[in-house]
Amino acid sequence: MKSVGLRRKSQLLFSLASVLWLVGCDGQQQLPTTSAENAAGVIYHGGDIITMAGESFSQVEAVAEQDGNIVFTGTLTEARQGFAKASQFDLKGKTLMPGFIEPHVHPSIAALVLPSEIIAPYDWVFPNGVKKGVRDPAGYKKRLEQSINSSQIDSKNLFMIWGYHQLWHGDLSRQLLNQLAPDKPVAVIHRSFHEIFFNDRAIELIGLQEESFKGNPQVNWRKGHFFENGWMTIAPRVAPFLVGSKKYMVGLDLMSQLIQKNGITTIAEPGFPGTDFKTEYGLLSHYMAQQPPFNVYLIANGTKLYRGFSDNQKAMDWIDKLPTQYNTDNIEFLPKQVKLFADGAIYSQLMQMKEGYLDGHHGEWMTPLEDLTQQITDYWRAGYKLHIHANGDKGIQQVIDTVAALQKSDPRQDHRLTLHHMGYFDDQQAAQIASLGIEASVNPFYLWALADKYGEFGLGDERAHNLVRIKSLTDRNVPVSFHSDFSMAPIEPLTLVWTAVNRIASEGLAYSADQKIDVYTALKAITIGAARTINQEHKIGSIKVGKKANFVILDKNPMRVEPQTIKDIKVYGTVFSGKLSIPISH
Repeated sequence: MKSVGLRRKSQLLFSLASVLWLVGCDGQQQLPTTSAENAAGVIYHGGDIITMAGESFSQVEAVAEQDGNIVFTGTLTEARQGFAKASQFDLKGKTLMPGFIEPHVHPSIAALVLPSEIIAPYDWVFPNGVKKGVRDPAGYKKRLEQSINSSQIDSKNLFMIWGYHQLWHGDLSRQLLNQLAPDKPVAVIHRSFHEIFFNDRAIELIGLQEESFKGNPQVNWRKGHFFENGWMTIAPRVAPFLVGSKKYMVGLDLMSQLIQKNGITTIAEPGFPGTDFKTEYGLLSHYMAQQPPFNVYLIANGTKLYRGFSDNQKAMDWIDKLPTQYNTDNIEFLPKQVKLFADGAIYSQLMQMKEGYLDGHHGEWMTPLEDLTQQITDYWRAGYKLHIHANGDKGIQQVIDTVAALQKSDPRQDHRLTLHHMGYFDDQQAAQIASLGIEASVNPFYLWALADKYGEFGLGDERAHNLVRIKSLTDRNVPVSFHSDFSMAPIEPLTLVWTAVNRIASEGLAYSADQKIDVYTALKAITIGAARTINQEHKIGSIKVGKKANFVILDKNPMRVEPQTIKDIKVYGTVFSGKLSIPISH
């Protein structure tokens, strides 16, 4: 296939770029492309080496790797004495850190979004160019029309456009899409990926019938609008019209480029699969067989499995078999871990809020409360680590209250139940979270993307300007990681750090300065803290003897630059299990 040839060419160029960068101007520096070619190992030195191995910032002079594992950290003299035959890798003033970890990303969403049309409120920078943002209704309608008219649309597949948001782009409906595309099947997916709009041709193509959705509060048939559970219910029927294997593989390849460009050596997907297990796993495993320089951890989607089995125990029995049946050398199903869903998406303003919304609309539950409580209870009693999607303070409180009850009836130590996203919560809830041993994986980007607009619409200034109160958690020693939930934020760990440290929103204003965290605490959230979120801190996340030799090489030390410039630090390369990769842009 042509796409395979392109990937092989890209891999060759990556290797060539690695050699050229390593040799450098003096022609002296060399590093084997694989550890197997140099059993004596490699000593890294000549720059700042941040270990992320303690509660406070610390560096070492040298680190040695053998067979993909860290075997020494300490002084360069000691390293050379202990590993006299090892290759020398001079960082030339650059900074070495543990490889960044992305504990909540969705390859299936990336594979759909990246090769598709994107019309979002802000610019999106991708390996193959920039998708310019549109921030007004007239501009959005114009771009929609241009995109539909200029694209070759196959009548047997959906033409997908991602990025719509009503607060920037105005009202969207089936009628408008019919007007712009009377003879072409078009689907517009909301910025949140929790909503979708269809025109008539798309509805006919998929075979949806109005009577199937009567009484469903999360479907507006007249507008062709399916949201939250209404969208999740039909997603398996829609997926075959969105997922072409060639296009999907292109999307995974683009995602891989972004992962490498941004210094990530491990990703995890909580909630696998999104729609169809066989299709998603088959395509992912096919791509990962090319051995890109990162690995993937998968966490089963308990909510979807319940729909299939109508029984949590049967779902658990199926989850327990996944590792032995499907694990490979770079794809691993995490045992005894599960993803559940509480309230709706923050980008849709469908998260459940205690004080409601300024305009009177209400949030949504992704899982009916009775089912959610039962799911949490069953998995808790079975000894699982739970990952729970929860965005609004009311949704978060529902989980807090359920855990509090379970700690009385069925107490557990070190349960590590983790709330994911956590768009809005208050200081009192942070205290409850800490007292119950709940952990947090948050998306700091919400503040940058939403605080300005949500202060004006829906939440008001006080709540909008206090989105993602990270310091309320870290001050109480709640373990915290950062994630992008791609494409809910760019898959850029240093951008997440920058947002948490500076708390600057899209219009350039700084909000809730009392919630700023220090740089080292933020770096923990993309390294050792992210490793803990997926129970892998014994393998990755810090530079420590016995762990995987997964590193990122940066052009500057994030601990030694002005905090407002952290997001501008360049990634020069990664080392994955001892093997160096240099992004082709370098």
